[in-house]
Amino acid sequence: ILAQAVFQHKLPLTPNFVCSTEVFTLTTMQAENPTKAIPERVQCFGRKKTAVAVALVKSGTGQVRLNGCPITTVKPDILRVKVYEPFLLLGAERTKKLDIRLRVKGGGYTSQVYALRQAIAKGIVAYYQKFVDEASKKELKDLLMAYDRSLIVADPRRCEPKKFGGRSARARFQKSYR
Repeated sequence: ILAQAVFQHKLPLTPNFVCSTEVFTLTTMQAENPTKAIPERVQCFGRKKTAVAVALVKSGTGQVRLNGCPITTVKPDILRVKVYEPFLLLGAERTKKLDIRLRVKGGGYTSQVYALRQAIAKGIVAYYQKFVDEASKKELKDLLMAYDRSLIVADPRRCEPKKFGGRSARARFQKSYR
């Protein structure tokens, strides 16, 4: 409550406050202007089966990092092109001024790649909606949806649980009459 009062300028900005026997010391970071410009960034996620990828898209120089490493290190090499698809579809002029940081975990490597491409596509569309304009966002979204719907919309299919009386969800044990 005290911090809210300070940031709403109800209390004077002095280095120390005394409030009911507790001393609150403001750091230099808190004492700076609280209405500082927030960087232009959006956070989106992509899912495939149990893999979850999170993309943090912000204005920058065009760097794309996956778990702290360059995106060119994605393995296997055949599926690397799938991760590049949103960039190839949208073109370099639309994505060269965006920095994208990706985190992915869960699932297998194929599911992770599909979750990554969805997170990238959704993140770029969300960035354009929030910081550019609605018309260009709609243009990007239509372009991505025309190519592959799974770039924007998550696949709802999940693994069906196993039932009794068989070795899997649908298969039954062989029946014998003798």
